Amino acid sequence: MKNNSVLDGILASDKQNLTMKVHIASLINALLLIGLGSWAYFTSENPSITAFIPVFVGIVLLAVNQGVKKENKVLAHVAVLLTLLILFGLIMPLRGAIGREDNLGIARVAIMMISTIIAMVAFVQSFIAARKTREAGQA
Repeated sequence: MKNNSVLDGILASDKQNLTMKVHIASLINALLLIGLGSWAYFTSENPSITAFIPVFVGIVLLAVNQGVKKENKVLAHVAVLLTLLILFGLIMPLRGAIGREDNLGIARVAIMMISTIIAMVAFVQSFIAARKTREAGQA
């Protein structure tokens, strides 16, 4: 029986598909960070420049995405670092939205966090697969 969920497709297990899927997960994450971060800023009653942090990270992730696709180790590690930083950076906006009882804000930040977690899992799986491939080649 074949499972056709989107998450299974993004997190495919063979190296060729995994490499392709990692850049897609990162791209989706970047676009969500840009879109939802912009939405948060432009619809806020009291906009803060810090709302642009996810937007900036999303733009940088977009800029390095081609390198991730081509398996550039340095750019992939830059993308992972930014993905991890934005995951932790989204904790305070989530707490703030919860404190304000802003359901739309909670949803926006939660979506950004979920997409970031999915991208992070894809990166980790990619790095594990690359290490196994490298170790198998040395044996």
